[in-house]
Amino acid sequence: MIKWLERQAAVRDRRGLVRRPLVRAADEEFIDLASNDYLGLAADPRVTGAAAAAVLQWGAGATSSRLVAGTTRLHLDLEQELAMLAGMETALVFSSGYLANIGVITALGGPGTLIVADEHCHASMIDGFRLSRSRTESFTHNSVEEAGRLLAGRPEPRALIAVESLYSVLGDEAPLAALLALAEDHDAVLLIDEAHSLGVTGTGTFQGRGSVAGTDLAGHPNVIVTATLSKALGSQGGAVLGSPLLREHLVNRARSFIFDTGLAPAAAAAALAAVRIIRDEPWRAGAVRSNAAALAAGLAPALAASGTAVDRAAVEQSSGAVQSIAMPSAEAALAAAGAARASGVRVGCFRPLSVPDGISRLRLTARATLTPEEIEDSCAVLRGILEELP
Repeated sequence: MIKWLERQAAVRDRRGLVRRPLVRAADEEFIDLASNDYLGLAADPRVTGAAAAAVLQWGAGATSSRLVAGTTRLHLDLEQELAMLAGMETALVFSSGYLANIGVITALGGPGTLIVADEHCHASMIDGFRLSRSRTESFTHNSVEEAGRLLAGRPEPRALIAVESLYSVLGDEAPLAALLALAEDHDAVLLIDEAHSLGVTGTGTFQGRGSVAGTDLAGHPNVIVTATLSKALGSQGGAVLGSPLLREHLVNRARSFIFDTGLAPAAAAAALAAVRIIRDEPWRAGAVRSNAAALAAGLAPALAASGTAVDRAAVEQSSGAVQSIAMPSAEAALAAAGAARASGVRVGCFRPLSVPDGISRLRLTARATLTPEEIEDSCAVLRGILEELP
């Protein structure tokens, strides 16, 4: 085993795929284009104040699983208001978005369930597929037609279509309306991961409530939504949203709910405060998309002039916070991210296996609280780096 570990480390080093946690200081002065704090709520006094009050009232941890003594009034209030925000009937909160996806997929899966999944699904969903023991087939990214062919003539009595409403690397949207029609035609359930949509997408009076709220998908019996509380909500945890029947099934069958210590009360209180802010301040979602557009516009000249392989669809205005820039190699992506950090700008650096298409990328995430000056300065830094690429 030791020699195998040594060989694995050598391979990672040779391919430019070594990962190390970057320690963040509380008082650092970076322009943040890397975190998932889309709405700038992680440090909002209303959110942190709610968390601090919950610690004093309930203690630092939930103390046990949700089914023993780990459920507080905060958890139930969060579930109720989260469901209302997203336009779903009920919600069940897990201790992370990863565990929410694993929980619902394994609870619905098994030898009698066919899973048809977009090839760009998040790792948490992929791990759920594997653990579920279901036959799983992937379809070309956003190809409704291919998904339909995989569903046709299936021998399994049940089927689940798994997608993300807004994909985390490219920032593009899933064709949700067409996928719902497909689910209805094939008596399947459509599982939609709203991790990067909740708090960011939505139109009109539903701005910031995600891609499902305010559409025909909201509350539909064939639709299940998963979400994380650790991105736009600035807290920690995850949730599965759907019918009361689904919630009851998960409480009894989802192992990542039953056997896991409940979400800490402080995280539940912080997320509850964030849900209320999203409901009352829809301008934040608009600011995210506006700032994302400004980043794309500021970088477009450098990208067009460079000879690198650029994902044009992602460089153009995406549907959410993410702007994705394809890089010629993992080493080039790592070097570019390091150069940006040295100039005071933190960007995401995605390399295999974190990228669904195998192309290393810089990933920029817009936040509602970015100032015009920060956008201008960060674009100037990144233009200089990108123009130097071979």
